[in-house]
Amino acid sequence: MQHGNPNSLIEAKARFCTALESWYAKHQRKLPWRSKPSLYKTVVSEFMLQQTQVSTVLPYFERWLKAFPNFEALAKADEALVLKRWEGLGYYSRARNLHKLAKELVQLPKTPQKAEGWLAFRGIGPYTAAAIASIAFSDASAVVDGNVIRILARLTADATPFSDNTAALKHFSPLAQAILDEKNPGDHNQAMMELGATLCTKHKPLCTVCPVMQHCQSVKHGKPENFPKLKRKATVKRTVERVWIAHEGAILLHKKTAKAKRLADLFEIPPQSAIPSKQALTLNSDDLLLKKSRGISNERIEESIYALKPSAALLKKINQDPELHWVLKEELERVTLSGPHRKWANALLKRN
Repeated sequence: MQHGNPNSLIEAKARFCTALESWYAKHQRKLPWRSKPSLYKTVVSEFMLQQTQVSTVLPYFERWLKAFPNFEALAKADEALVLKRWEGLGYYSRARNLHKLAKELVQLPKTPQKAEGWLAFRGIGPYTAAAIASIAFSDASAVVDGNVIRILARLTADATPFSDNTAALKHFSPLAQAILDEKNPGDHNQAMMELGATLCTKHKPLCTVCPVMQHCQSVKHGKPENFPKLKRKATVKRTVERVWIAHEGAILLHKKTAKAKRLADLFEIPPQSAIPSKQALTLNSDDLLLKKSRGISNERIEESIYALKPSAALLKKINQDPELHWVLKEELERVTLSGPHRKWANALLKRN
């Protein structure tokens, strides 16, 4: 098993950094957090970009800056409004953590300037801490995420098998730090991220226009697509049956509890399991309104939504359940639904 040779890359560090950063200076994408950069823009963008593509983030970032232009405005905002402005972006714990960070930051006598200081905030791991500290304060901390792991594995033709991303991150972190341009860590880190996002992509990397191709051992010795050697997570399949109950101009929604693993305190089209019925509800195929599949992490979820006309007895039980709420159709835009549920609800309302 070939475990790569990082020494030649480390020895060529100066040439590597010059080529990488020159390319970045000329070819970087024009992104709103790079225009008139600030600590606040950097922090917000890094939170939004966690597990989310740039193209998805762009419209949210612009709207967020208008609603909450700085840490002070965000700190003063009500959590419900913060979640509403995040609606559709997913992974809502990020919004809560960002809100909490703003509240804590405005109370601090001095803003942390090193990556270690940023790790104290909830929702910030080593990658985000290094990104914020290097971009905003030129702290010499290398970022390591999936993009950087892929670049380093290819540059060194490292065929070490990894059980998961965490193992690969631990393996490549010392190399990322060794080749970091300490004089210009912010641009260096952004250039590495940009390279992974635009050229050194997971599939069909654009090697012929790569600015550091001369340093890449995987190009010389084999297919770059073969690196890194990451074990894929097994796909978990789930099925969810939901009910669409309309009554007297209102729609029944289920509000997830504050302790829910996902979507805490957010509304959703109720799953069958949330309806307080002693017997299992009978859902007929004739009443199927929508059937959708979606992926979250390694889960593949198939969701079916059925129309349901509740009996008087069931209506009474629904009205006594604190997690179930009737929301008038014209008021539906005011509550916070996750992206998929918002799309489904809008589609179903158009049918009526």
